[in-house]
Amino acid sequence: MDEALLRSLTPTVLGILVRRGADFAAAEDAVQDALIEALRVWPADPPRDPKSWLVTVAWRKFLDTTRADAARRRREDLVDDEPAPGRAPAVDDTLQLYFLCAHPSLTPSSAVALTLRAVGGLTTRQIAQAYLVPEATMAQRISRAKRTVSGVRFDQPGDVATVLRVLYLVFNEGYSGDVDLAAEAIRLTRQLAAAIDHPEVAGLLALMLLHHARRATRTAPDGSLVPLAEQDRRRWDTTSIAEGVEILQAALARDRLGEFQAQAAIAALHADAPTAEETDWVQIVEWYDELARLTDSPVVRLNRAVAVGEADGPRAGLAALAALDDSLPRHAAVAAYLHERDGDLATAARLYAEAARKAPNLAERDHLTRQAARLNARRGR
Repeated sequence: MDEALLRSLTPTVLGILVRRGADFAAAEDAVQDALIEALRVWPADPPRDPKSWLVTVAWRKFLDTTRADAARRRREDLVDDEPAPGRAPAVDDTLQLYFLCAHPSLTPSSAVALTLRAVGGLTTRQIAQAYLVPEATMAQRISRAKRTVSGVRFDQPGDVATVLRVLYLVFNEGYSGDVDLAAEAIRLTRQLAAAIDHPEVAGLLALMLLHHARRATRTAPDGSLVPLAEQDRRRWDTTSIAEGVEILQAALARDRLGEFQAQAAIAALHADAPTAEETDWVQIVEWYDELARLTDSPVVRLNRAVAVGEADGPRAGLAALAALDDSLPRHAAVAAYLHERDGDLATAARLYAEAARKAPNLAERDHLTRQAARLNARRGR
């Protein structure tokens, strides 16, 4: 069973049902039922045309549910519109669905959460981690969003800013999480950049390309994480870096700075350095100052503390870190790194172990555990 194929087909099937008149919540339920049926049937009897099979089964599931609901008997006239046998049209509705999920009736945070769950394929746990909230809180938010849009006509798409936020979070999960969605996020952002002349769309595309250019070097053959400073820069994708820098420069020239352009500028400075030691940390701190002004994000200030530690020394970085809430994700890991650079190996080892216990995924936990063990071994010599 090719689960990746099922994930890739889900947005298109969902879009076809929505276009045929199904409200979003009912369409999503029908598609989920069709996926379950596919998992049961396909191993023994795989279809020749998986997309047409899913469209047909999902549409039938939707119609069955509609007929059973007396309050929605008016939908029974849609029976005649059941998809005919044969191949479904090769239409990519994914980006359209992103806009539809960003409906004006939803708050931006709810729209993002709903889209990540329904279209992006992320789990509630992954979305909660991205938003720094408990999983139960995020589950309630998504449920409320579904109820809000359950009877809404999707003829008022949401704004670009919300769609960009969704694409950004999908890319981050694909880049660092359990589900490989980074390439899909880049593809959709390219589509959006081709359709909309917007400097922040360009900024996001540049940011994605610059980060994705380093992807092959982020893990060792055994799956362990490789920190940026230790990556083999000869293996970075110079074509993607050049494209990302060109797109960024054109966006910055329009003098309408946004957070994605600022983040891309930081990524470009990392990509431009021939070695880790030659990184222009002073300029990176300046860009983090701009980013903090634009977003007022505690995560941005956490990353800024690392940059300050590189530009002005570890004690300056620790002073910047002291102003932040120590419950922030990865706060302990940043503190451990800065204490290690300051020569306090005992504190650094303790903080690496603490960070490992709080790590959001196995690869990061293993990396932090190895860092703690490395320092404890050095202290024991």
